[in-house]
Amino acid sequence: MEQEPDRLRSVRERMVREQIENRGVRDVRVLEAMRKVPRHWFVPEGDRDAAHEDRPLPVGYQQTISQPYIVAYMTEMLQIGGADRVLEIGTGTGYQTAVLAELAKEVFTVEIVEPLSLAARGLLRKLGFGNIYFRVGNGWDGWPDAAPFDKVIVTAAAREVPQALIEQLKDGGRMMIPVGSEVQELIEGVKCHGILKKDRKIPVRFVPLVSSREEKE
Repeated sequence: MEQEPDRLRSVRERMVREQIENRGVRDVRVLEAMRKVPRHWFVPEGDRDAAHEDRPLPVGYQQTISQPYIVAYMTEMLQIGGADRVLEIGTGTGYQTAVLAELAKEVFTVEIVEPLSLAARGLLRKLGFGNIYFRVGNGWDGWPDAAPFDKVIVTAAAREVPQALIEQLKDGGRMMIPVGSEVQELIEGVKCHGILKKDRKIPVRFVPLVSSREEKE
């Protein structure tokens, strides 16, 4: 990738300060990851001037890149350690993936839209990430042959928490997932003795977690 102009680093610093720190995100590692990952590369070229605005942006295929605050909030709530293996459902353009990869040992990311997955893979490799594994597939199924995971994050709204994802989460592990259809809320889950204990956090608006390529098309 070409050298990043100082102007973009300044814009990203302001994004973190005004949109994320000012709303209560305090995890130093999360804030540093948000400062480091070049968000403008993960939005369509025509929208790059809006990349750091406080809102989600469309990325094609009826998908979006989440607003910066939501990315930071969900990441902080996961409490990712440097030795953690993280499962992400919904790669999208790879922005959340990159933030996770700055914090975790390994990230396993699943995306149902093949062109998005392939583009994210190419971009993340160009940016130097070597700890991310990609799969094109049904997010409801997770990634069973790579389980168990220390953390699970879902970046699309499910009707209910998929049982497969609960099963693939380690006991004591944490999950962040939006649940609902017309009305959605972000759920923080902690697995205890095989049961996911759920805590409702904040209202959100995500695209739906679909279960087949046909629905996506």
